[in-house]
Amino acid sequence: MRPTALSLLLLWAASRALAEPWSVTSEQITEWKPVYGEVETRNELPARARIAGTLVELSITEGDRVEAGQLVGTVEDEKLSVQIDALDAQAEALRAQLTNAQADLDRGQTLQRSGTISAQRLDALQTSVDVLTNQVTATEAQRRVVQRQIEEGGVTAPEAGIVLSVPVSRGSFVAQGETVAVIGSGGAFLRLSIPERFAQTLAEGDRIEMARGPGAASPTETGTIAGTIAKLYPQIEGGRLQADVEVEGLEERYVGLRLPVRLPVGTQEAVLVPEVALSRGGGLDMVTVETPEGPVQRIVVPGREVTREGAAWREILTGLEPGETVMVPDE
Repeated sequence: MRPTALSLLLLWAASRALAEPWSVTSEQITEWKPVYGEVETRNELPARARIAGTLVELSITEGDRVEAGQLVGTVEDEKLSVQIDALDAQAEALRAQLTNAQADLDRGQTLQRSGTISAQRLDALQTSVDVLTNQVTATEAQRRVVQRQIEEGGVTAPEAGIVLSVPVSRGSFVAQGETVAVIGSGGAFLRLSIPERFAQTLAEGDRIEMARGPGAASPTETGTIAGTIAKLYPQIEGGRLQADVEVEGLEERYVGLRLPVRLPVGTQEAVLVPEVALSRGGGLDMVTVETPEGPVQRIVVPGREVTREGAAWREILTGLEPGETVMVPDE
């Protein structure tokens, strides 16, 4: 059955009743530049071996979290154990000699009171006791030094963080000062490499946007999260400006992960309409414009999508002018 003029009129009246007029204005919108940021830790600290020897124990692997001072490996030098045994034997022999010397001194003191030996002989016995006493003390001190070297075979984490790399394996020989593990600490940030033509449009404190992903605090959520440019490096290399961005909740679990980021590089005037004001028919985009003769459908050329306060808007490149009124359907 063909629609009658009355039914068309009623349909048009109903559509007007369900739409609200909205005045078109020209507004400033932010120009965004898509780049990639790389997740990095603030500090990369090596856990080094303090003595040379064989790595007999390695208790961590890449991705493990460690606390400051935690034992991550043990280095042993067999020569130190041999030195300990030799010093123990030397100290035992000196103590035996000291016992005999002390006994000779005690007898000499008894004989000296009866005038049997001279004072010179008694002084020689006292000197022998003093020399052996000092030798025992020196040997014990030397043993403590070697024992301290053995204790320094424990390799500890310099700070709390995550293990980024372990360049050695259990059983391998490590030199003094060699890196056993690299610890990433101090939290994570995004390192950006920005084309130098945008250097003058950016400043520390500018807000950036990035997509939620594996490096964010809530990787299962969708949408974007905001960050802040914390540092712009003055030296430009290879036509690229380096910048550090702080993002709350960014994890250092995947160091080196590249995340898409949008940078504000300028502003421009644009005509915006709510997304719901657009309709599509015959492959063309149209809006309903209020005119003195009544509402009419007008073909427009839409541009990019813009999100404002959670609502979707669309930039209109041609077809609308500021001051015109479009009809926005109620949602």
